[in-house]
Amino acid sequence: MAPQTTKRTPGTRRPHPTRGKKLPAELLTADEVSALLARCSRRAPTGIRNRALLAVMYRAGLRISEALALSPKDLDPGHGLVRVLHGKGDQARTVALAPEAFALVERWLDRRKKLGLGERRRLFCTLKGGPMATAYVRGLCKRLARKAGVEKRVHPHGFRHALAAGLAMNGTPVNVIQAQLGHASLATTDRYLRRIAPADLLAALRLPAWTPPR
Repeated sequence: MAPQTTKRTPGTRRPHPTRGKKLPAELLTADEVSALLARCSRRAPTGIRNRALLAVMYRAGLRISEALALSPKDLDPGHGLVRVLHGKGDQARTVALAPEAFALVERWLDRRKKLGLGERRRLFCTLKGGPMATAYVRGLCKRLARKAGVEKRVHPHGFRHALAAGLAMNGTPVNVIQAQLGHASLATTDRYLRRIAPADLLAALRLPAWTPPR
Protein backbone atom coordinates (compact mmCIF):
# COMPACT_ATOMS: atom_id res chain seq x y z
CA MET A 1 0.00 0.00 0.00
CA ALA A 2 1.39 3.40 -0.95
CA PRO A 3 2.19 5.68 2.02
CA GLN A 4 -0.41 8.33 2.67
CA THR A 5 0.61 11.95 2.25
CA THR A 6 -0.86 14.93 4.00
CA LYS A 7 -2.40 17.39 1.61
CA ARG A 8 -2.01 21.07 2.27
CA THR A 9 -4.55 23.65 1.26
CA PRO A 10 -3.05 25.87 -1.48
CA GLY A 11 -1.67 29.09 -0.06
CA THR A 12 -1.07 27.76 3.46
CA ARG A 13 2.38 27.63 5.06
CA ARG A 14 3.99 25.03 7.24
CA PRO A 15 4.30 26.26 10.85
CA HIS A 16 7.71 27.62 11.78
CA PRO A 17 9.54 25.08 14.01
CA THR A 18 10.28 27.70 16.72
CA ARG A 19 7.01 29.60 16.57
CA GLY A 20 5.28 29.61 19.95
CA LYS A 21 8.35 28.28 21.74
CA LYS A 22 10.41 30.18 24.30
CA LEU A 23 13.98 30.30 23.05
CA PRO A 24 16.90 30.29 25.50
CA ALA A 25 18.04 33.73 26.59
CA GLU A 26 21.14 35.11 24.89
CA LEU A 27 22.47 37.59 27.41
CA LEU A 28 23.92 40.85 26.17
CA THR A 29 27.17 42.03 27.72
CA ALA A 30 27.84 45.67 28.63
CA ASP A 31 30.18 45.94 25.63
CA GLU A 32 27.48 44.61 23.30
CA VAL A 33 24.94 47.08 24.65
CA SER A 34 27.44 49.90 24.11
CA ALA A 35 28.01 48.68 20.55
CA LEU A 36 24.27 48.76 19.88
CA LEU A 37 23.88 52.28 21.27
CA ALA A 38 26.90 53.46 19.30
CA ARG A 39 25.01 52.63 16.10
CA CYS A 40 22.31 55.17 16.95
CA SER A 41 22.88 58.52 15.27
CA ARG A 42 24.49 61.10 17.56
CA ARG A 43 22.95 64.04 15.71
CA ALA A 44 19.57 62.99 14.34
CA PRO A 45 16.69 63.43 16.82
CA THR A 46 15.61 59.81 16.34
CA GLY A 47 19.11 58.58 17.17
CA ILE A 48 19.30 60.69 20.34
CA ARG A 49 15.86 59.44 21.37
CA ASN A 50 16.59 55.80 20.58
CA ARG A 51 19.89 55.82 22.47
CA ALA A 52 18.13 57.21 25.55
CA LEU A 53 15.32 54.67 25.28
CA LEU A 54 17.67 51.68 25.08
CA ALA A 55 19.75 53.04 27.96
CA VAL A 56 16.64 53.31 30.13
CA MET A 57 15.53 49.77 29.31
CA TYR A 58 19.01 48.50 30.13
CA ARG A 59 19.93 50.44 33.26
CA ALA A 60 16.42 50.53 34.78
CA GLY A 61 15.41 47.06 33.59
CA LEU A 62 12.08 48.27 32.23
CA ARG A 63 9.74 46.33 30.01
CA ILE A 64 9.26 48.01 26.64
CA SER A 65 5.62 48.85 27.52
CA GLU A 66 6.79 50.50 30.76
CA ALA A 67 9.46 52.56 29.02
CA LEU A 68 7.08 53.78 26.32
CA ALA A 69 4.50 54.77 28.95
CA LEU A 70 6.88 57.12 30.80
CA SER A 71 6.25 60.85 30.92
CA PRO A 72 8.89 63.55 31.56
CA LYS A 73 7.34 64.19 34.98
CA ASP A 74 8.13 60.59 35.99
CA LEU A 75 11.85 61.40 36.08
CA ASP A 76 13.71 62.44 39.23
CA PRO A 77 17.29 63.06 38.05
CA GLY A 78 18.28 64.64 41.35
CA HIS A 79 17.76 61.34 43.16
CA GLY A 80 18.42 59.04 40.19
CA LEU A 81 14.90 57.65 40.22
CA VAL A 82 12.17 56.88 37.70
CA ARG A 83 8.52 56.36 38.61
CA VAL A 84 6.89 53.52 36.68
CA LEU A 85 3.18 54.18 36.97
CA HIS A 86 1.97 51.48 34.61
CA GLY A 87 3.90 48.30 35.34
CA LYS A 88 2.68 44.75 34.73
CA GLY A 89 -0.80 44.38 36.19
CA ASP A 90 -0.93 48.19 36.25
CA GLN A 91 1.24 48.17 39.39
CA ALA A 92 3.34 51.24 40.15
CA ARG A 93 6.92 51.24 41.44
CA THR A 94 9.98 53.47 41.66
CA VAL A 95 13.25 52.26 40.16
CA ALA A 96 16.84 53.45 40.12
CA LEU A 97 18.48 54.78 36.97
CA ALA A 98 22.25 55.30 36.79
CA PRO A 99 23.63 58.81 36.08
CA GLU A 100 25.15 57.80 32.73
CA ALA A 101 21.72 56.74 31.48
CA PHE A 102 20.11 59.89 32.89
CA ALA A 103 22.65 61.95 30.91
CA LEU A 104 21.41 60.40 27.67
CA VAL A 105 17.79 61.03 28.68
CA GLU A 106 18.53 64.67 29.47
CA ARG A 107 20.07 65.11 26.04
CA TRP A 108 16.85 63.79 24.52
CA LEU A 109 14.81 66.12 26.75
CA ASP A 110 16.81 69.05 25.42
CA ARG A 111 16.15 67.96 21.85
CA ARG A 112 12.44 67.48 22.63
CA LYS A 113 12.22 71.15 23.64
CA LYS A 114 13.78 72.23 20.35
CA LEU A 115 11.19 70.11 18.54
CA GLY A 116 8.40 71.89 20.43
CA LEU A 117 7.20 68.75 22.24
CA GLY A 118 5.35 69.62 25.43
CA GLU A 119 5.56 67.99 28.84
CA ARG A 120 2.28 66.19 28.29
CA ARG A 121 3.75 64.08 25.52
CA ARG A 122 5.19 60.70 26.37
CA LEU A 123 8.89 60.80 27.23
CA PHE A 124 9.73 58.60 24.26
CA CYS A 125 7.49 59.68 21.41
CA THR A 126 7.62 60.25 17.68
CA LEU A 127 9.07 63.50 16.39
CA LYS A 128 5.49 64.75 16.00
CA GLY A 129 4.59 63.82 19.56
CA GLY A 130 2.69 60.63 18.84
CA PRO A 131 3.13 57.33 20.71
CA MET A 132 5.94 55.03 19.63
CA ALA A 133 4.99 51.52 18.52
CA THR A 134 6.57 48.49 20.19
CA ALA A 135 7.00 47.00 16.71
CA TYR A 136 9.26 49.92 15.81
CA VAL A 137 11.49 49.25 18.83
CA ARG A 138 11.70 45.54 18.01
CA GLY A 139 12.71 46.36 14.45
CA LEU A 140 15.21 48.93 15.74
CA CYS A 141 16.90 46.29 17.91
CA LYS A 142 17.32 43.98 14.92
CA ARG A 143 18.70 46.75 12.71
CA LEU A 144 21.19 47.89 15.32
CA ALA A 145 22.32 44.30 15.89
CA ARG A 146 23.11 43.91 12.19
CA LYS A 147 25.00 47.20 12.09
CA ALA A 148 26.94 46.45 15.29
CA GLY A 149 27.76 42.88 14.30
CA VAL A 150 26.02 41.42 17.36
CA GLU A 151 25.00 37.91 16.35
CA LYS A 152 22.79 37.23 19.37
CA ARG A 153 19.03 37.67 19.25
CA VAL A 154 18.56 41.31 20.21
CA HIS A 155 15.09 42.28 21.39
CA PRO A 156 13.71 44.87 23.85
CA HIS A 157 13.35 42.40 26.73
CA GLY A 158 16.99 41.41 26.30
CA PHE A 159 18.10 44.68 27.92
CA ARG A 160 16.01 43.82 30.99
CA HIS A 161 17.57 40.35 31.02
CA ALA A 162 21.06 41.85 30.89
CA LEU A 163 20.42 44.09 33.89
CA ALA A 164 18.86 41.29 35.98
CA ALA A 165 21.69 38.86 35.26
CA GLY A 166 24.34 41.51 35.87
CA LEU A 167 22.84 42.46 39.23
CA ALA A 168 22.74 38.79 40.24
CA MET A 169 26.35 38.36 39.18
CA ASN A 170 27.34 41.30 41.38
CA GLY A 171 25.65 39.73 44.39
CA THR A 172 22.68 42.09 44.58
CA PRO A 173 20.05 40.71 47.01
CA VAL A 174 17.14 39.01 45.28
CA ASN A 175 14.60 41.28 46.99
CA VAL A 176 16.35 44.33 45.50
CA ILE A 177 16.30 42.77 42.04
CA GLN A 178 12.62 41.95 42.59
CA ALA A 179 11.82 45.58 43.40
CA GLN A 180 13.76 46.88 40.39
CA LEU A 181 12.08 44.47 37.96
CA GLY A 182 8.61 44.82 39.47
CA HIS A 183 7.98 41.13 40.10
CA ALA A 184 5.06 40.14 42.31
CA SER A 185 7.11 37.77 44.49
CA LEU A 186 10.64 36.61 45.30
CA ALA A 187 9.76 33.23 43.84
CA THR A 188 9.01 34.88 40.49
CA THR A 189 12.39 36.65 40.54
CA ASP A 190 14.18 33.43 41.49
CA ARG A 191 12.58 31.53 38.58
CA TYR A 192 13.31 34.45 36.26
CA LEU A 193 17.01 34.47 37.14
CA ARG A 194 17.32 30.70 36.87
CA ARG A 195 15.78 30.80 33.40
CA ILE A 196 17.74 33.68 31.93
CA ALA A 197 21.01 33.34 33.81
CA PRO A 198 22.13 29.84 34.80
CA ALA A 199 25.45 29.65 36.62
CA ASP A 200 27.55 28.95 33.52
CA LEU A 201 26.30 32.14 31.83
CA LEU A 202 26.66 34.26 34.95
CA ALA A 203 30.29 33.19 35.20
CA ALA A 204 30.96 34.93 31.89
CA LEU A 205 28.89 38.06 32.56
CA ARG A 206 29.98 41.30 34.20
CA LEU A 207 28.14 44.53 34.99
CA PRO A 208 30.95 47.08 35.27
CA ALA A 209 30.62 50.81 35.59
CA TRP A 210 29.03 51.38 32.20
CA THR A 211 30.09 54.23 29.93
CA PRO A 212 27.64 54.57 27.04
CA PRO A 213 28.64 56.22 23.76
CA ARG A 214 27.88 59.93 23.82
